[in-house]
Amino acid sequence: MPIRAELRPRGPYSLRLSGRLGSDATRTVAGGTYRATVSIDGRLERVHAVQRVDGTIVVAASSEAGVEHVRFVLALEDDHSEFLRRFASDPLLGETVRRLRGLRPLRTATVAQALLRAVAGQLIQAKRARRLEQGVIRAATGRLGDLHAAPTASDLARFSPAQLGRLGLGARRAATLVRLCRTLDLEALKTQPTEAVVRRLARERGLGPWSVGVLCLQGLGRYERGLARDLGLAKLASALWGRYVEPEESDALLAPYEGWQGLASVYLLAGYARGLLPLTGERVAA
Repeated sequence: MPIRAELRPRGPYSLRLSGRLGSDATRTVAGGTYRATVSIDGRLERVHAVQRVDGTIVVAASSEAGVEHVRFVLALEDDHSEFLRRFASDPLLGETVRRLRGLRPLRTATVAQALLRAVAGQLIQAKRARRLEQGVIRAATGRLGDLHAAPTASDLARFSPAQLGRLGLGARRAATLVRLCRTLDLEALKTQPTEAVVRRLARERGLGPWSVGVLCLQGLGRYERGLARDLGLAKLASALWGRYVEPEESDALLAPYEGWQGLASVYLLAGYARGLLPLTGERVAA
């Protein structure tokens, strides 16, 4: 029997704002509406969510698990009001925080999808990375309507590096993805503290600071770890400091945000894209 649920987000939340650029092979997010294909106990079902004017997220699903999928992926329980209060007057991020206060990063339905995204996106343009990710997902999982289920570790572990190479993933990145999906219990990382996860992943060949940040932010839903060495942040640092900036130098942008570096990464990139950051006049010191 279909289920209809009304979920009230904790703290300021905008699905329209959070879902911008959030569509992929498993979901579409547009105009304040979310729909996805999810795998529940070996079967595929569709979920649909829309935000009402009063802020409530109205979910239609075939199971309670489908409702919980929406709750996690949209980050409805993770109130970021402390971040908004703390950095509302920040010289770099303040205007973005005030203007985009309902923004929270969407999460992937599985940690394995976040790992695929992290590996596919290493040092290449975002559009190309998304095409790679979508191609692998479409080859790995079943489809219901126009959307596929998010891949699990076992879905991705079935591929050989050579097969992933034929889908466009470079040899080293393909080997990293297959190795980790075969040797790590990725979903179990959700039960571990963030620093323990970071230490564990940092030991793995083929995963750098940016990839670990993607896994923490989008796969685990943790706000502490930033998207360090992100190419967009390096471009932002170059614009702020008036010179070419190596990706590792852009770590300085995240340092002031301490335990909120993951969320700060999202707000910095969003503010940069919308012209909300102080790039003219007095520059922020390197």
